[in-house]
Amino acid sequence: MALHISGLITMVIFYLLVLGIGIWAFLKSKKMEKNSAGGQVEVSFLANRRVTLAVGVFTMTATWVGGAFIIGVAETVYDPTKGLIWALIPLQISVSFIIGGLFFAKPMRDKNYITMMDPFQRKYGTTLTGLLAIIPFISEVMWVPVTLISLGVTLSVFSDLPLSLCIWISAAVAIVYTVLGGLYSVAFTDVIQLSLVFCSLWLCAPFVLASDVYTDLRQTAFNHTFQAPWLGRLEPDDVWIWIDNFLAMSVGNLAFQDFYQRTLSSSSTATARMICFIAAGVVIVLGIPPVLIGAVAASTDWNLTSYGSPSPYERGEAAMALPIILLHLTPTAVFVVAMGAIAGAAMSSTDSCLLAATSIFTTNIYTLVRHQVSEKELQWVIRLSIVVVGTVGTSLTYLDSRTLAFWILSSDLTYTVMLPQLICILFVGSSNAYGAVAGYVVAFVMRVLCGEPVFNLPAILRFPGCSLEDGVYVQRWPFKTTCMLSSLVTILVFSYATSLLFNKGILPERWDLFRVKTQEETAPADGARLGENDKHASEPMLDTRC
Repeated sequence: MALHISGLITMVIFYLLVLGIGIWAFLKSKKMEKNSAGGQVEVSFLANRRVTLAVGVFTMTATWVGGAFIIGVAETVYDPTKGLIWALIPLQISVSFIIGGLFFAKPMRDKNYITMMDPFQRKYGTTLTGLLAIIPFISEVMWVPVTLISLGVTLSVFSDLPLSLCIWISAAVAIVYTVLGGLYSVAFTDVIQLSLVFCSLWLCAPFVLASDVYTDLRQTAFNHTFQAPWLGRLEPDDVWIWIDNFLAMSVGNLAFQDFYQRTLSSSSTATARMICFIAAGVVIVLGIPPVLIGAVAASTDWNLTSYGSPSPYERGEAAMALPIILLHLTPTAVFVVAMGAIAGAAMSSTDSCLLAATSIFTTNIYTLVRHQVSEKELQWVIRLSIVVVGTVGTSLTYLDSRTLAFWILSSDLTYTVMLPQLICILFVGSSNAYGAVAGYVVAFVMRVLCGEPVFNLPAILRFPGCSLEDGVYVQRWPFKTTCMLSSLVTILVFSYATSLLFNKGILPERWDLFRVKTQEETAPADGARLGENDKHASEPMLDTRC
């Protein structure tokens, strides 16, 4: 695409604004640390638990409504092999927020946890929790390329720079201001970024719809005009795949640290729940413009535009459908503002992933090596973790450049492996460490055996309907949900069996490595059981004493 000087200037101004907010947040967080009982951890990761309802709604929504959300929805609606029926991300995220507000936000916020892994640490101890935390940590790292690909696409629209260079430049900006200000910089930049996204998307929609180069959307929704109908079609063989993906992309979001970082940083439990419910509605509203733009792209006669024929899909540029439509169907000023806002949306999701991954690593994995951490050491661990996570996540963009590929994969991982663990630790009092280990192994092994094209993993475990297409096995059975339910049942069965065996004296107590019998005998009345198999289980989640 041609060089857009005004667009580049806009992007530079926006990046400088974001960095400025990061510096301001850094100075503010330094003052807050002096008055915070939680010290560096709560200030960096939870903004000292002072996030208000308004800021909470902004940062919760902005975390998911990123560049991948906007560009990915438009791309999927435009794609003649997919359509709207496969682009239900706004609905999926909304469903996850509602379920989270109803069931998950309260038990987590009431206990004043720092990360989603803290209830595991309190019940199972530091060592096992550190091992369990590896999966959510990897999931957060895999979310980084999701946001950076869309961010790089946005920047490349304005310049002749290679996409990879644009991605690295954007990653550097996100890493720097996240290192500086922690959740303060993330939250306050989210307010600005989401405001720009909301205004610019709804500003673009009327200009796109006012164009005369496309056929009536009501006609192209059901009829083959320039391509297949943009509503899409769900073939009988794809029904179970659709259900599987819908559950993974909705319920699976509840096992992401990003969600709990927003609820745990809120000023109260009631505020945390309200943030979820309001954000659920805002996500739907922000999902409408990308759907309309994708539908217009599918209904456009490209011969009537300056883009010309063949169409973006035929040129292999389906992922660029939204920027292409904005470039050729809207005034230059509107296009520049819109793409700048999309870059902001992508940036808001990137910083959230960096901070979420770092919080899990610092509080739940690093403690396996260091039980007592000084404030100075902790500060450097947090900063270095953000840099490493950002670098590794950016490197993953070379594996797959599709906007939604890593999002689907990371949600897949949290849905199949971590969601059953989270359900049991919060709502099943009889679950124990033996069940957790067994469920973890079953879910992970089954998911790996099901195969994954992105990492060239062959499908060894093939469910009914599995077929070979273009050299790749496609699972048409809801294998993700099967892995998740298998893990859930395994946790419950093994927890019950091991508890029965040790409590009835069938197995000698010396074999009880996780001390299930002792744990159940000393469980507090309120059900907040502490894992006595670990001498640190009854201590704070992270000891920051020198």
